Amino acid sequence: MKLQTMKNYEPSFKENVVKLSYERGKGQIASFARELGIAPDFLYKWRQDFEKFGTGSFCGSGHVKLTPEQAVIFNLEKKIKDSKITLEILKKGTKYVSQGKIMTKQFIENNKSEFSIQKICAVLEVSETTYYRRKKQELTDTESRMILLKQEITSIFYEFKQRYGCTKITKELQSRGFKIKNSSVKFYMRMLGLRSKVKRNYKVTTDSHHNHYVVPNVLNRGFTVNEPAKTWVSDITYIQTTKGFLYLTIVMDLFDRKIIGWSLSTKMSTKATTLPAWEMAVNNRKITKDLIFHSDRGIQYANKIFTNTLDSYKCVRRSMSRKQNHTDNAVSESFFSSFKKELINRNKLLPRKQMRADVYEYIENWYNKKRRHSFLGYKTIEEFDKINLI
Repeated sequence: MKLQTMKNYEPSFKENVVKLSYERGKGQIASFARELGIAPDFLYKWRQDFEKFGTGSFCGSGHVKLTPEQAVIFNLEKKIKDSKITLEILKKGTKYVSQGKIMTKQFIENNKSEFSIQKICAVLEVSETTYYRRKKQELTDTESRMILLKQEITSIFYEFKQRYGCTKITKELQSRGFKIKNSSVKFYMRMLGLRSKVKRNYKVTTDSHHNHYVVPNVLNRGFTVNEPAKTWVSDITYIQTTKGFLYLTIVMDLFDRKIIGWSLSTKMSTKATTLPAWEMAVNNRKITKDLIFHSDRGIQYANKIFTNTLDSYKCVRRSMSRKQNHTDNAVSESFFSSFKKELINRNKLLPRKQMRADVYEYIENWYNKKRRHSFLGYKTIEEFDKINLI
């Protein structure tokens, strides 16, 4: 027995037949269908669909039938989605277009899995023909190096959380084997629109209005030290959070600029600030001979609890900055300036718990291990110590 194949009717044919059937009247539907060689059941079904979906009834194979209202919503959603894609491409790709054809091609290559090539080219007003022609051409050594450098510079910039300017990025590139000058990195960073965070001022927390004994400035700005555990400096700053302030106390060894002790507290008492920072410092770096401990004149450093603790170490000699003279403790001030610039000022106010985690990450993982220090010849503290500590 030979099976009869089902006919496929064009959407326009179906719509015209339905409209003509209304002219014949309700009792003539079956006979009208037979006149046209159509099964009456088909025509009845087409009429039902037309009454429900209107002109959206016959949308072709693979398409969903939509009412006029649904069609309007569908088109609006489609336009919104298209606008979002356009905006995303513009946000990601505009800076590449400004860098020339090579970087534009590279952007298309890197993003063609997320967006269609046709869409990217249309949004960025780039010729598809030019893109495909450029794709077939091999890059010169200069072009390949330029692309690699831009990728490396961008990678370093964000790897170190936008804290590095051109000088430190240059040193980082050189440590990775690239032969490049500071001026070239500066040029590429400007081209890529990369800028490190801007320095801002911060509030000083020193309270020197007290009756405790203040020792002389023994350090006298002798900030260069040739061996560890010879001169330590300390200071306190505040950090604002969503629930009040935290107070960061640090103890730094001037030999390698390492933060060997620190504390983060909600109170400004000696037991919450200077004392735990000192205890961490002596645990992390043993005092083997005479040590100068320098600080400002704050009450946390001048009171009996702290001075008695330091005096219990017979080889420790205390030193304090002159009144209202922040340059006497310039290295500590410099640390807090970098700390505020690289961590605090670049974020919105954070909860205390998150801030504690961020401070730990900054000091222990970033500053003490990864950050390049100009004073150390743009070496990290770990690199410097490997060379100078035997």
